[in-house]
Amino acid sequence: MMITKLNRSFRLLSAGAALSLLMVAAPAAFAETPKDTLVQGFAIDDIITMDPGEAFELSTAEVTSNTYSLLVRLDMNDTSKIKGDLADSWTVSDDGLTYTFKLKPDLKFASGNPITAEDVAWSFERAVKLDKSPAFILTQFGLTGDNVTEKAKAADPTTFTFTVDKPYAPSFVLNCLTATVASVVDKKLVLDHVKTVTVDADHKYDNDFGNDWLKTNYAGSGAYKLREWRANEVVVMERNDNYYGEKAKLNRVIYRYMKESSAQRLALEAGDIDIARNLEPGDLDAVTKNADLTTTNAPKSTVYYVSLNSKNENLKKPEVQEAFKYLVDYDAIGATLIKGIGEIHQTFLPTGQLGALNENPYKLDVAKAKELLAKAGLPDGFSVTMDVRNTQPVTGIAESMQQTLAQAGVKMEIIPGDGKQTLTKYRARTHDIYIGQWGSDYFDPNSNADTFTSNPDNSDAGTVKTLAWRNTWEAPELDKETKAALLERDAAKRAAMYEDVQKKFLANSPFVVIFQQIEVAGYRKSLKDFKLGPSFDTNYVGPIAK
Repeated sequence: MMITKLNRSFRLLSAGAALSLLMVAAPAAFAETPKDTLVQGFAIDDIITMDPGEAFELSTAEVTSNTYSLLVRLDMNDTSKIKGDLADSWTVSDDGLTYTFKLKPDLKFASGNPITAEDVAWSFERAVKLDKSPAFILTQFGLTGDNVTEKAKAADPTTFTFTVDKPYAPSFVLNCLTATVASVVDKKLVLDHVKTVTVDADHKYDNDFGNDWLKTNYAGSGAYKLREWRANEVVVMERNDNYYGEKAKLNRVIYRYMKESSAQRLALEAGDIDIARNLEPGDLDAVTKNADLTTTNAPKSTVYYVSLNSKNENLKKPEVQEAFKYLVDYDAIGATLIKGIGEIHQTFLPTGQLGALNENPYKLDVAKAKELLAKAGLPDGFSVTMDVRNTQPVTGIAESMQQTLAQAGVKMEIIPGDGKQTLTKYRARTHDIYIGQWGSDYFDPNSNADTFTSNPDNSDAGTVKTLAWRNTWEAPELDKETKAALLERDAAKRAAMYEDVQKKFLANSPFVVIFQQIEVAGYRKSLKDFKLGPSFDTNYVGPIAK
């Protein structure tokens, strides 16, 4: 079965490469992937489009970050800093409103077309006018379909200017420009594949900006170029020899769709893949004991949390919310359910981001929780439900909480479902308790601070559907402080403001943040320079060699 899958996934390679794969897939003491090819086992079933102006899924972010260039990127040596990608330098006007970027000379897309400031400007324009899920990362700066050509424009072939609506902290603006929605696309190539659209209630413009074509095609300039994506099967990338920076070490990178941790481990042990990307604690432990394999990990900007819907009159009470924070067995969860794949972390800003508060004040304390419940007028507890996606580790955490809550008289019924079922209910605000994860949309504290505190319209008709809104929670003072931090240009002062918000959030909110994800991977020791980055769009494969 595994060999059949391998051969099917590799049909699209050259005849010579395919023949070599057939040879290594034949019965042998040890199989080996081609020397010029990196093969990863990865749960890539979340990919729905390859258009960087539309894609907003974790797996797509990794592919996009390796195939498209940006003006700027995170500095991997110091994530508090930004470094140039296509941009050679940039300046910020004295009033803090205009950012001017000078492009590096002689840049080319994979197609061979030159990269100009006009390509950058059009990439911003198409993302804003497409108005897909990630567009808010750019539109939050005041960009609209009507003004984007004036706010984001080419001053000359190598100079791009970006004008924002408020004097934000430069670190906030620049961090947002590291998001994949700000990827620069090949305007000339995409315009060759634009479809005409009839303007109506659902379409503001008379063309699709190449969206239909870019769902499965490529117009970038990254270290690799996308060759093919087949949903729930394979992604293939090939080295881009027009890349301006250090050329990728390998000719191609293949992501094979493999969802189960055990299947990835077996394929890794057999040599059918070079890297296993979705290992659960048990399989991770087995990999560490194999002399031919090793592991790596990196904290990710993703936190797992339990949230209490304030529509429920019991869960709305501050004493109940605090009691729940004392009814989680953090030590047991850390030692078993998230061993190797997470670390206990009780605040909404993940370690590594500006202002992250690394304080974990809560421990399992049933007596304290009972006192708080009694104070809330619930000395005998109450009954409640929790919606839980039927995957690990959230199912295990929910079951652990069910047991510890019962010790304080709270009877919690677990309602299992798949991701679509639980998210649909959560987004409709019809849950009691929800357990889930939140990953930063961009590597800046505002991404998490805003969603956990902002709720400008708490009605069911509200259009700003943050996590605070989903849980019917209003915290106007915290929201005000969060908004003020966006305008603080002194990094140290800005960090202190976020620390203060987190302390207040810890003491009084309907969120029980439990842990920060650690991304892990098992890989063959023959690989060189494989590292995981601090976010899902910083797992770069260009430096990897065999």
